[in-house]
Amino acid sequence: MASKADDTFDVGDYVVYPKHGVGRVIELQSEEIAGMQLELYVLRFEKERMTLRVPVNKVESIGMRKLSSDKTLKEAMETLKAKPKVKRTMWSRRAQEYEAKINSGDLVSIAEVTRDLFRPEDQPEQSYSERQIFEAASSRLARELAAMEKTDEPAALEKILEVLREHAPQYYGTDEEA
Repeated sequence: MASKADDTFDVGDYVVYPKHGVGRVIELQSEEIAGMQLELYVLRFEKERMTLRVPVNKVESIGMRKLSSDKTLKEAMETLKAKPKVKRTMWSRRAQEYEAKINSGDLVSIAEVTRDLFRPEDQPEQSYSERQIFEAASSRLARELAAMEKTDEPAALEKILEVLREHAPQYYGTDEEA
């Protein structure tokens, strides 16, 4: 986890809030709430059109962090290339595990969910809930990638899908050349 020195964010910084993904610090506020003076980070999540106020002293317990390191991003992109791991448990159980990984804010865990739920075009259709979770994970991954590479989410998502399309055929036994 982040050390105390890493827990300070400046206005304009991109941050990752585990339950909501990538947001941007738009303001530092000082507010009196219930007789106590609180320092707050004001975060803006453009995709959700949402603004969130996070007490500075809660940053660590919430798990809010700066964008991933290049090393973590590289590890996440390598994770996409690996063989999908799909447990043979009931879907509702797997769905809960996938949601927990997405909400952890951990880039590599999100990449695992994206990889495990990806289906090449020539594979059987996914259920609605599988597709929803895949889209949530791939979007979260794309937003962090976009912020790190200073591009937009659609371009980042395309990059992720290209990696998946390139590596998935070898795991699904298709006759196509990768």
